[in-house]
Amino acid sequence: MNIKDDNILQNLKDADCPKELIEEFFRMKEAGLNNQLVQLLYTQKTRLLESLHESQKKVDCLDYLIFQISQNPS
Repeated sequence: MNIKDDNILQNLKDADCPKELIEEFFRMKEAGLNNQLVQLLYTQKTRLLESLHESQKKVDCLDYLIFQISQNPS
């Protein structure tokens, strides 16, 4: 892997990866388990996307209320 460990660490932190995932990532990297590294990152990506979708639903609820109130001012 040509990416420097410092850059990888910063990227994982920027992606809000938990400490345990970061530690597991570097253990796998040291062992040369590139396929497992990719799977680990995809799993974290899925978690983040699920969180994003949950937040989007909340925003949609607020947008609906804003629309309803705007259409029916008292």
